[in-house]
Amino acid sequence: MIAEQRWSTAAGIRSIELGDLRISYVPDGVVGLKPRGWFLETSADDWRERAQHLDGAGHLVASIGGLLVEHGSRAMLIDAGFGPASRPDDPGNRIIGAIRGGDLLENLAVLGRAPEEIEAVAITHLHTDHIGWAHQDAFPAARFLLTEQEWKHRDEHAEDVTDEMLAALERQVETVQDGQEIFPGVRVRNSFGHTPGHASYALTSGDQRLIAFGDALHSAVQIAEPTWPVWADVDRAEAVRTRRELVRELREPGTLGFGIHFADVQFGRAIADSGTTHWQPLP
Repeated sequence: MIAEQRWSTAAGIRSIELGDLRISYVPDGVVGLKPRGWFLETSADDWRERAQHLDGAGHLVASIGGLLVEHGSRAMLIDAGFGPASRPDDPGNRIIGAIRGGDLLENLAVLGRAPEEIEAVAITHLHTDHIGWAHQDAFPAARFLLTEQEWKHRDEHAEDVTDEMLAALERQVETVQDGQEIFPGVRVRNSFGHTPGHASYALTSGDQRLIAFGDALHSAVQIAEPTWPVWADVDRAEAVRTRRELVRELREPGTLGFGIHFADVQFGRAIADSGTTHWQPLP
C-alpha cells in the first residue's frame, strides 16, 4: 500500500513485539466519522489542510476491532469490536456515517487464537464499537474488565447501548482500579473525559512501553490538535486534559501508542518537531 493511503484506509491485521509481549490488532470493521460534526469547532479549511485523513466520501476512516495481547500461552483482548452488525450511512446524520463489524472472530482465528482462550477482555469504555462481541457471549471464559467509575455510571450509557447489552456483560464484569496490573505487563490507566470512567492500558515489557488509549484519541490529527472539542466526549474539558497528557507521554523516549480508530496508522509515536507534534506511524 502507498504510505499516504494508510491515513484513510481501514487497518488490517498487524502485530508487533514488545519485549515478552506479542501485540496484534484484530480487525472487526470500520466506521466513517464526519469530520466537522465529530470535531465540533473545525472548519472546511482545517480539513482541506488534512485531506490525507479523509476517504472519497470526505469521512475520517475509523478502524474498529480489538487488541490481542499474548504472553506465552496466555491471551487477553483490549476491546471487543462492534460485533456482527452494520448500519448504513444516514445523510441526515452529520456526525457518524456507515458502520459495520463482524470480522473479529475470524481474524482472531487467523492469529491462532480461539475465543475460549481469551482470559480477559479489558474494555476501555461502554460504547457499542468496543463491547460488540462481549455482549454476544463470544468469550465464555473471559473476565470483562472495566474501571469502577465506568461500571458505576453504566446507566448513563450512550443511546445505542441497550439495557440488554449491559445485562449480558454483567455476568462476567469485574471492576478494576487505576494502576492495577490485569495481565503480565498490562496496567489500567484512568483516562476520563470521553466517558465517565474511560480507561487506557499501559503495556510494559523490559524498557519498552505502549499505551493503548482507546477513544481518548479518535484520530491521528489530534496528536497535533488535542484541544479540539469532540462531539462524543461527555466531559469535554476533562477529555482535553487527558489528551494533552497522553500526547506529552507519547513524546517520551521508548513509548509507543496504539490508537484503535487511527485508520491504518494505529501503532506509532508522537514526534515533536519545530514547536509542533505529529504522529509517526510504525512502518
